[in-house]
Amino acid sequence: MSDITVFVARRILTMDPGRPTASAIAVRDGRILSVGTIESMQPWLRRYSHTIDETFADLVLLPGFIDPHTHLAQSGTYMFLNYLGPIPSPAPDRINPALPTRDAVMARLHELHAEIRPASEPLLAWGFDPGMQGGHLHRDELDLISRERPVAILSYAPHFVYANSAMLKLLGADESLRMHGVGRDADGRLNGRFIEMEALNYALAPLRGHFVGKDKQALGLRRMAQVAQHAGVTTTADMLFGARNFESEWRLQNSVVSDPAFPLRMVLVPYEGAIRKRFAEDAAACVADLEARATDKLRFHGVKFFSDGSYPAMSLRVRPPGYLDGGNGLRGDIPWDQLAERMLPFWKAGVQIHAHANGDEAIDAVLNALAKLQSIHPRFDHRLTIEHYCISTPDQARRLKALGGLASVNCYFVHFRSLIHSEQAFGPDRAEATARLGLLERKGVTFALHSDFSLVVAPLDPLLSVWIAVNRLAADGVTVQAPGERIGVERALRAVTIDAAYVLGMEREIGSLEVGKFADFSVLSDDPTAVDRSAIRDLRVWGTVLGGHPLPGV
Repeated sequence: MSDITVFVARRILTMDPGRPTASAIAVRDGRILSVGTIESMQPWLRRYSHTIDETFADLVLLPGFIDPHTHLAQSGTYMFLNYLGPIPSPAPDRINPALPTRDAVMARLHELHAEIRPASEPLLAWGFDPGMQGGHLHRDELDLISRERPVAILSYAPHFVYANSAMLKLLGADESLRMHGVGRDADGRLNGRFIEMEALNYALAPLRGHFVGKDKQALGLRRMAQVAQHAGVTTTADMLFGARNFESEWRLQNSVVSDPAFPLRMVLVPYEGAIRKRFAEDAAACVADLEARATDKLRFHGVKFFSDGSYPAMSLRVRPPGYLDGGNGLRGDIPWDQLAERMLPFWKAGVQIHAHANGDEAIDAVLNALAKLQSIHPRFDHRLTIEHYCISTPDQARRLKALGGLASVNCYFVHFRSLIHSEQAFGPDRAEATARLGLLERKGVTFALHSDFSLVVAPLDPLLSVWIAVNRLAADGVTVQAPGERIGVERALRAVTIDAAYVLGMEREIGSLEVGKFADFSVLSDDPTAVDRSAIRDLRVWGTVLGGHPLPGV
């Protein structure tokens, strides 16, 4: 039995409603031994050797922030690609600069075309954002870069690949191609857009060799983990595990995350399409077996489904009247009337289901599937979670509660995208009411906040998400979007701590500072419940504590 370390702090917010604050926390063997004051924990301290650590005497401790929906490994791969995004983005040894306009994007593509040799080498880039950079790209526009060199652009939210005519030729794609997600002009001509998983994987298949190797993937994952740790995060969930290659991704994650120097716990949520392909009819049983591989730092959990496209890429599915241009987004690869059937084996096996649904029409599809599952095989505490839950309605919140579901919400879009999508996507009513957290709270639905980092045009910053949730201030710094959807600071903090743990089925181990849980802390310069709510995003993150080990975010 090792010695006890007692960390003292100016204030400790426990997220335990019965014992909400403290000034000292005792740790032994990586777990919490006692929470309270130096005086209250004397029954332990009189009996065992201990050290009083005053590193945080002037700082504030909270449970380690949890981001229950990220893509750190995939993002770590993308950071080595040519970058075209509208915001600064991490690179292995620097920050990639923003390209704020379409002209800047086209200029950068011309530069890359001039630089890359030989001239037949495909030009692959990532980060284009149609909302902030002038709308979706077209093959004819990319033909202005080159008609001989294949050009493929992966959107920032990777739900689109944009291809020029040479890339279409490399794919062998012509007007006879019949596949879900292949874009066409009004006359049936291919427009160079490949949308959602089936079409996306088809478009990228010839370029897999141009993505980085194993060593760089490991470097990229470590770099992304550093970004998360600097934001006060101690646990993340990879919400699309196995989408490229199940076994190689497992070897990468296991090798990197198991390193004692790696600063996060990670939860791997397998993509249903990948495990179905890998394990066929045994997929549900294999998920249960994978969950048995759990270690303190790395575990499998649940299964991920898709029901529509992307909020930032403007491919989510919404109820009538649809989009401003008269169109709509795209459903996921599984037809909606088959969702329940595909979910059923996992449901019966007791596996938690996470279902991506951004728009209200897609949310309807998931709720319909959930209702059907409950009618076929009723379950308590199933925790089916709708991921993103961006455009929703009051009737859906009520139905989600009645069916026992949860929501994991991306509220960054309220600040970063609502004004853009009011003008470019689905109009002011739905854009203003993006991420209806107040409604979920009023209906009693448990919800978490996540970033989807770095596959949306927003940072990984739980304090910023808390600030957005309690203020709902748009990017112009003036407009308050749907003020009735604001929530209180404590409720927002729960959404990045204990309720995020609940969404991942880990509330017995992380998410609050209680006896027996992992000693994982976020360390802040001040108490977010005590400062003005407008100042929450300005609090400094000192770093984290993982399993009792302080990790400064320097």
